[in-house]
Amino acid sequence: MKNTMHVKNPARKIALTIAVSATLAATPAFADETSCSPYTPLIKGQEDLVYVWTLGVKGVGDGSDKLVTVDVNPKSKTYGKIIHKLSLGGRGEVHHVGLSDDRRYLWGGALDSNKIYVFDIGTNPAKPKLTKTITDFVQKTGFVGPHSFIAMPGRMMITPLSNNKDHGGETGVVVYNNKGDYVAHHAMPKDGGGDGYGYDAAINPAKNVFLTSSFTGWNNYMMDLGKMVKDGEAMKRFGNTSVMWDMKTMKPLKVFQTPGAPLEVRWSWKAGDNWAVTTTALTSKIWVYKQDAKGEWQVKDVATIGDPAKIPLPVDISITADGRGMWINTFMDGTTRYWDMSDPMKPKETFTKQIGSQVNMVSQSFDGKRVYFTTSLLGNWDKKGKDDEQFLKMYNWDGKDLKLAFEIDFYKEKLGRAHHMKFQARDLSTLKPLDMASNLPALLAQKQ
Repeated sequence: MKNTMHVKNPARKIALTIAVSATLAATPAFADETSCSPYTPLIKGQEDLVYVWTLGVKGVGDGSDKLVTVDVNPKSKTYGKIIHKLSLGGRGEVHHVGLSDDRRYLWGGALDSNKIYVFDIGTNPAKPKLTKTITDFVQKTGFVGPHSFIAMPGRMMITPLSNNKDHGGETGVVVYNNKGDYVAHHAMPKDGGGDGYGYDAAINPAKNVFLTSSFTGWNNYMMDLGKMVKDGEAMKRFGNTSVMWDMKTMKPLKVFQTPGAPLEVRWSWKAGDNWAVTTTALTSKIWVYKQDAKGEWQVKDVATIGDPAKIPLPVDISITADGRGMWINTFMDGTTRYWDMSDPMKPKETFTKQIGSQVNMVSQSFDGKRVYFTTSLLGNWDKKGKDDEQFLKMYNWDGKDLKLAFEIDFYKEKLGRAHHMKFQARDLSTLKPLDMASNLPALLAQKQ
């Protein structure tokens, strides 16, 4: 396969290669909290705060996108309350956020304005501070819609959704350093069965690979959902592939056919597992990636989510710390579904609960006892009228039932549409770095 790489200068290319190759000898530790990178220190006890990346809505409060901080420690006097709001002063279709490799910074992207925001969440976790706004993402890369942010040693890997040529789904993978400087970008493969589309990414250092999925371009994700589903040509413009990459060389190893827009991807970090999972939004399938007896990566459709004819629209997923369970949210019916993944090739749905008229993101604590839900999918795709609920809800999970602990109505609080979440601890000194991070050479500690 061809793989186009553009680098700012050779020294950065070398530094990146060294950083990634250092992972080969590492042993993975679980990095759940829904979707943390395996290089991010984990909160294995009670999380103190949750950050909610929130889309501004015209006429609601100041109408701007925001980073909202909620106190989620039951011992706190402000438990279940909003304790800080940081307005961005405009709307850009904010979407996902990602933690840095030291958990001291939070990166967030806007799918329409293409801005990337870097927040200091280490100095005072309860009051994040905007320290950098990257405005030349499109000029540096030719890509549009920075989506997922996945920490690497001294780096941040970003997966955009679109391109600046035709605003379609062909895109790539981008790397910045922790200072917010552009390092390199790589095109999604179009040969070997590839369609060039991208969406999410997840890393498995033990196997020196990362996995990417695919979605759709700006022309679709900024269109009204009702209009789009009636547009036959638009409905053809969704990704049908996922790609396994070599993390050291940043080159694609294999393209998989996973029709129907595979979205979030997650690895089981249970020792010895080395399998990954995704769900396809349009075909309502669970797909599992695993090596065969010859070491070749294979993918298999292992289960169906709900009734595909009703287009339940599977969206976010969250895998448990032991890899034995997974939450799947279906947007259209507002339902969360718990699946037994003890045998990933034969998963079983064991629990369902309607969270609201619509539900999108799900984040569970490391111990799996607390599960958080938010509602917004995309500004133009959320439901209309009374069904346009916008909330954060937290439930306690005992393995049998979800029991509501608290909820915050984001419209009532004049905040907007609640989307992605990340946890934080007030005292970062309590967080231990992962084994793989502590084994990195001194060169990487300098985070060039």
